[in-house]
Amino acid sequence: MPEPTSTCAAGVTYAAAGVCVPMLSAFGVPLGLRADVLIAGFCGSLVAIILLNTVPASGDTWQHLIRTTAKRIFVALASSITAGYLTPLALLMWSLPDSMFLGAAFGVGGGAQRVLLQLIARFGTPAAKAGEGAP
Repeated sequence: MPEPTSTCAAGVTYAAAGVCVPMLSAFGVPLGLRADVLIAGFCGSLVAIILLNTVPASGDTWQHLIRTTAKRIFVALASSITAGYLTPLALLMWSLPDSMFLGAAFGVGGGAQRVLLQLIARFGTPAAKAGEGAP
């Protein structure tokens, strides 16, 4: 018969493993990204693409549909990565509690495209604003 404390300790270990979220790594390098934040940012970007039409269709030929689909995929990926890296900064800037973490990631993912365009327009160099490239 197993000892009661060992069964309890094993149960606590399994419960704690289910609660903690591992960080993602690529090629052995830790990226500092949490999978749950990436998923929340991805869902926010999908809502922005579908409901807010942030990536509108440009035509109805199959070339336009492929181009629009590829653009929507890259916007969704970029928005989720932006949410993964900027959500902790947003929580610190606005002094939000940790319970708002995934909600903030959803909001950052949904607004990433518009916010990044505004930041580039405000703080970018004049050459970058004109689309000529960096000096």
